[in-house]
Amino acid sequence: MPLDPRLQPLSATEARVLATLLEKSRTVPDSYPLTLNSLVLGCNQKTSREPVMQLADAEVQQALDSLRGRALVVEIGGARVARWEHNFSRGIGVPDQSAALLGLLMLRGPQTAAELRINAERWHRFADTSSVEAFLQELAERSDEKGGPLVLLLPRAPGAREPRWAQLLCGPVDVQAFAAAAPAPRSGDALEQRVQALEAEVGQLRDLVQRLCEQLG
Repeated sequence: MPLDPRLQPLSATEARVLATLLEKSRTVPDSYPLTLNSLVLGCNQKTSREPVMQLADAEVQQALDSLRGRALVVEIGGARVARWEHNFSRGIGVPDQSAALLGLLMLRGPQTAAELRINAERWHRFADTSSVEAFLQELAERSDEKGGPLVLLLPRAPGAREPRWAQLLCGPVDVQAFAAAAPAPRSGDALEQRVQALEAEVGQLRDLVQRLCEQLG
């Protein structure tokens, strides 16, 4: 039996187009569905994108045509210009919470459950990191009858505190490459290190003051 075309691996461009539609449907609903021009601008954003891409109108249109053939996007005819919306949750067969996590993984690359919870704030407000992990685990254990797993928990990279999750919508990932690559320091980690350093300095000053007080009687 041939593979359901909706479950065939996405190209990098298709993933960026689909994830951008997912993002904009939740973060700028007043401007959604998107025109081709707006979608291209969203795909080529320099923030919240990993990697940053520079897609041309023709590339985005080709990806849209492919995704439409797989029932993952829908063209909405307008009086002046066509607009596009995603059909991701229904097309892939996942709840909205899982769709949000998959969209973030397609847009930003592998992330920890804690990072996903923070980054999903404008997409879906998860109660806590445990709820994010529950949805990720469900996606990782997806049965073959439903198309198989959609995410994978990567080995913890050297120097990393938590393992990251990767999406499988674009096909298998190179686990060895991810395991060998240490993630860039997170701003939160740098802040925590600075707080710890300041706390240590305060502790030293407190000890010094206490010794002086004891010497002075």
